Amino acid sequence: MKQEKYDAAVIGGGSAGMAAAVSLARRGKTVVVFEREEVLGGILLQCIHNGFGLHHFKEELTGPEYAERCETELKTLPIKIYLNTTVMQVEAEDENKLLYGYSGKHGLIRAEVRAVVLAMGCRERNRGNIGTPGTRPAGVYTAGLAQRLVNVEGYIPGEKVVIVGSGDIGLIMARRMSWVGAKVMGVVEIQPYPAGLTRNIVQCLNDFSIPLYLSHIVSEIHGKDRVEAVTITPLEDGVPDLKQSFRVECDTVLLSVGLVPDNEVAKKIGVELNPETGGALVDSRLMTGVSGVFACGNALHVHDLVDYVTEESSRCGEYAADYLDGSTGGAQYPSGAGRNVKYVVPNRYDPAAENHFYLRSLVVKNRAELQVLLDGRVVKTKKLKHVQPSEMIGFSLKPGELEIPVQGEGRLEIAITAGEDE
Repeated sequence: MKQEKYDAAVIGGGSAGMAAAVSLARRGKTVVVFEREEVLGGILLQCIHNGFGLHHFKEELTGPEYAERCETELKTLPIKIYLNTTVMQVEAEDENKLLYGYSGKHGLIRAEVRAVVLAMGCRERNRGNIGTPGTRPAGVYTAGLAQRLVNVEGYIPGEKVVIVGSGDIGLIMARRMSWVGAKVMGVVEIQPYPAGLTRNIVQCLNDFSIPLYLSHIVSEIHGKDRVEAVTITPLEDGVPDLKQSFRVECDTVLLSVGLVPDNEVAKKIGVELNPETGGALVDSRLMTGVSGVFACGNALHVHDLVDYVTEESSRCGEYAADYLDGSTGGAQYPSGAGRNVKYVVPNRYDPAAENHFYLRSLVVKNRAELQVLLDGRVVKTKKLKHVQPSEMIGFSLKPGELEIPVQGEGRLEIAITAGEDE
């Protein structure tokens, strides 16, 4: 067993892990990064379309180009990187943490650190998560797996495709499958509004004349050895209207039905998870309830843009460096979701420091207003041109914008007032 010692360990070598590691190393901390794949970059490596980097790098890049920029920056710093290594266990020993990484290449690695950054990303929900009835033939894939097959492995999953769910990966795969010569029969979305970004609806569906069935479900998958067809059923007030069902012939079903933060290791450490996001509950410094363990990126909550992952994870690395320097930060008070808001991250705030929040709306509205309430009293507002669940909202509260609570629990709620329906 290799036994090593560092100031901090980062679990995950995607955009989040690389950004956090860079921040830590620039603060003079010794850092080790564990990545289970053969190369750094994470999911970006199979996202060959452009649209990345407009916020962070101020230019439009493909996923691999964005990952290469991050990796180049990482490798200018004295950061130890273990590829093909999976962290299976983290143990707390007084103020230190013991990480056990398993690798066919490096063997068993035991790393002793004082801070851990969880940056494992997320995984796709599958057919079992949504309980779609029918037989179990070949030809049912998650959209991300299909993306890897086409873009990395060079395989085409099928010729006639139905996509379940209008998440961004599903929309992008509708376009990608069209480019490789497949026929996309339609995208089926259970909600009355799309789950993906507006630009992807336009560029990936409208530009290819691919039908989008809102308020519909795939009520059955047909086929013995291979998918032969699906039954699509409209919803009336949330209830399937079976009389209006119709059959669509296809040989492939791609599932784009949501992402879940990958937090198996976090649960083993004793990190409490947020039921709304599936990620860790964190304070204003992105530290979990386990001292010295931080979380960022899609392991914390699912982001819509990788630029926001990099921004958040860079700050996470700074917070972890502050912790290693002995800074405990100010008093922490609870923050959470108010009216028309699904979730707010982080889950605690420090009124004496700058606080960065990310949240998602529960409604689709034009000309809405974001409200910050302290113990029920509105203390700040912000006009929002448009809100929808698929587009994350970010904003900051500067030091001094919030009074340090002297009465009540100091609970901060972030709400969205109803604007006009889209």
